[in-house]
Amino acid sequence: MNKTARSQQSRSTQKANNIGFSGRTKPEVSVDYIIGLTDGEGCFYVNISNSARYRSGAKVELNFHIKLNAKDRDLLEKVKKSLKCGNVYYQKERRKNHTQCYRYTVGSHRDIINIIIPFFNKHSLQSNSKRKNFKLFYKISKKVREKEHLTKQGIEEIRKLKERMNQHTPGLA
Repeated sequence: MNKTARSQQSRSTQKANNIGFSGRTKPEVSVDYIIGLTDGEGCFYVNISNSARYRSGAKVELNFHIKLNAKDRDLLEKVKKSLKCGNVYYQKERRKNHTQCYRYTVGSHRDIINIIIPFFNKHSLQSNSKRKNFKLFYKISKKVREKEHLTKQGIEEIRKLKERMNQHTPGLA
């Protein structure tokens, strides 16, 4: 093998192993990375706010969030680019001993129903608690998609599903 071929092989090995290589990073992240990040730092959240402006008496908001340290904002931008929806926002932290953060958020019903739900249906979360929350979030999103959130009965069903989300198991941290 000549000297040029060895040099090219060495650089490609360094790139593959990401050792000593300071080239540009990919603008997107893998599906597995998004799943792992969601398992650790993600949240499926439903907000129900009472409002006389709605026939059902309440407004339903569906949200998917991933929150990271401000230094890792670029990762959230990559998640946004990979999923092709949502936005990244600065979230000021007021608690002592907490660092400033950025949050990737998808709050559009259309994006939740057409992008986020199919993504997590196709690519299963690993943690039991996050998988359980997603299943409840999915059931709520189906009710929204079918316009059940526009009725009082639908709101009550959504409230009952929401109560079961994000519950901590006794005895676990």
